[in-house]
Amino acid sequence: MREFAFELVVCAHLEADFDGVVSRQLGASLAGTRVMDVVCVEPGPDFDARTRLTAGTVPDAAIESRVGVGEARYWKDCFDCHPERAREATDRAVEVGFFESERRHGREYVRQAARYPEHWFGELVGIENKPDLDRPGDLERQLRTDVSLGAFDAVVLATASHVTGAHLHRIPNEVGVWRFDPDSGIDEMIREPTPLAPDEPGVEPIGREPTRTAIRTASPAEKARLRRRIAERAYGKGWRTYDAPACANAAAGEYAGARDLPFCEWKGRFVHPAAECSADCPGHAAADPLDLDLDAERARRTPWVRDPAGYRRRQVGLDRF
Repeated sequence: MREFAFELVVCAHLEADFDGVVSRQLGASLAGTRVMDVVCVEPGPDFDARTRLTAGTVPDAAIESRVGVGEARYWKDCFDCHPERAREATDRAVEVGFFESERRHGREYVRQAARYPEHWFGELVGIENKPDLDRPGDLERQLRTDVSLGAFDAVVLATASHVTGAHLHRIPNEVGVWRFDPDSGIDEMIREPTPLAPDEPGVEPIGREPTRTAIRTASPAEKARLRRRIAERAYGKGWRTYDAPACANAAAGEYAGARDLPFCEWKGRFVHPAAECSADCPGHAAADPLDLDLDAERARRTPWVRDPAGYRRRQVGLDRF
């Protein structure tokens, strides 16, 4: 099975047994050099408050800004980052309902619609997918980065391969190993993951040369912000980020109870629409794309709330602007 399809069925399988948030392809490092294939976000004590806030991702800069829930403030006075980033964060926070906006004398003033629930998520588990261990690529380096940085509470390798002792020898001892059968859905935890230490300093490689590796130390505070960014992005993004192919051979597939997966009847398998479905495919037959409601499917299967009531308050006269 190809990596994209493997990733989808792993997500569908996890979602069936996990009462939390499952997402995929998320940045998982401070230097921006690591992307984790799948992330599972365990709900924390304030999870319900997060579901009422917004269905989308709240920008990190907006969370860290000096915008509060009381008096509205001029947006430019509330950020310590670059003005362009501040402007983007303000616009996005207003769009998703985290900020309320009003204008005074030609200036925009903002306030939080509700206080951000800091403890809405619990443990974060990162899952690296490698269906074929005979083609590992940068797997060992990626997993060693995950372990040394320690941003996740645990890291697991998911594979469809038969796992040998030689394979295990090349995988850091702290990383759990999960064998997953895409056809039958049978899974086997070959090795349990060792809990990492997200509350302690971590080490992140930032550059490699033949004779040395450049590193930086990540403080607990930096790691806490990174974990929040990962959790926020996971909540807003989920794992259904594909589009339906515009092809008569496209069908809505199902796996582990998850519906609306991209399936090609001509190829007889799940496909990556962006990479495999085009007029260049021999099986392409132009047609309108399937009408998939991926948000509805996510809401049906998970505690994520598609249309939260939110905390937005209508200010007097706001509709005049």
